[in-house]
Amino acid sequence: MNIGIIGAGHIGGTLARRCAALGHNVTVANSRGPESLAGLAAETGITPATVEEAARDRDLVVVTIPLKNVPNLPKDLFAGAPEDLPVVDTCNYYPRQRDGRIEEIEAGLPESRWVEQQLGHGVVKCFNNIFAKHLLELGQPAGSPGRIALPVAGDNAAAKAKVMDLVDQLGFDPVDAGSIEESWRQQPGSPVYATDFDAEGVRKALAQARPERQTEWKYPLK
Repeated sequence: MNIGIIGAGHIGGTLARRCAALGHNVTVANSRGPESLAGLAAETGITPATVEEAARDRDLVVVTIPLKNVPNLPKDLFAGAPEDLPVVDTCNYYPRQRDGRIEEIEAGLPESRWVEQQLGHGVVKCFNNIFAKHLLELGQPAGSPGRIALPVAGDNAAAKAKVMDLVDQLGFDPVDAGSIEESWRQQPGSPVYATDFDAEGVRKALAQARPERQTEWKYPLK
């Protein structure tokens, strides 16, 4: 696949390394410009690019930047893109630690629905609940006992299926986590967040999730 990755932090850099190692053509952009990605390119063979280039003519695009920076992306980034283009949202809302207060999310809008509104394109929520080091090192062949599973939420069946296939290629069991309206079940503080459950464990954790955001993951009241 031709994969575009917007963001080269912990998760973005890890996905770039893993996807390139699998033989995918990977194009990466970040906020500092293509020249800042020379080291990653030399290490992995990825192609450094602008944000616009990373999103254009791809089979799959990953958006993996701080949530507060999503509105700063070009408003027409996905203008004209096919409806079933998988745009993977790995972002998490960290109001106390990083992002500040986002009113719509505090009022109960799922994080990924908010991201969709900023991008003007549907997203598939994935890779937000796993540590980057585990994503890099703990993938296993299909059928391996205890293989780590990752929840995948999205509204477009074709886009979700393509992301689930990539999850499997990376060495993890994809678990259908429902629609974007249900994607709060994998947000920070939920039972599946920052865990390494197998598929059965992920399904149980998703079922146990409650929509009320824990205090640690809310913007502090004054």
